[in-house]
Amino acid sequence: MTLNETNAPTLFGLVLAGGKSVRMGEDKTQIAWHSKPHKYYMADVLAAYCHKVYLSCREEQTKTINTAYNPLPDCIADHGPLGGIYTALTKHPQVAWLVVACDLPLLADNTTLPYLIAQRDIHKIATAYLSPHDSMPEPLIAIWEPASITAVNQYIQQGYKCPRKVLINSNIHTITPPNPQSLMNVNTPSEAEIARHILSHKHA
Repeated sequence: MTLNETNAPTLFGLVLAGGKSVRMGEDKTQIAWHSKPHKYYMADVLAAYCHKVYLSCREEQTKTINTAYNPLPDCIADHGPLGGIYTALTKHPQVAWLVVACDLPLLADNTTLPYLIAQRDIHKIATAYLSPHDSMPEPLIAIWEPASITAVNQYIQQGYKCPRKVLINSNIHTITPPNPQSLMNVNTPSEAEIARHILSHKHA
């Protein structure tokens, strides 16, 4: 663990909110899982751990995002989450980025993010959880160090758009999630119903 090293790059937060939510049928970033649109809720959560937080978005979304939440439009279009990560890394090349997707309604459990940060290895290009479903690294709840820009740029130049592919083929630090359920992605109405059921029991 290297969190306490004095040379650790500053940690910024990035909420990936640029998806088109095709499978959900409505804007996932606007779903109020926790009393406000989830893109803003996750930004508020990250603010407790990060020096500054940005909302990754498509260029056309910038006018719809509260400027207090620092919209960061993609500098390359149609590259999905990898384009958002690339944009962040190039905008502030000296910082590390705690990246989270906007479709993780169970993430704010007071355990998952602190554990990820505590296990951060600044000598790897990224620190990521292993998916409880396929044991592959989860790129959209991970810390991407400044050095990751080389690999990200390389894969973009080769035409790839998958951030997981970058991690699989790079020198990264992987950890097992203390609460696997917190990594649940919600991309469809049926998955949303499951998430609501889980949250209703947590709040009961």
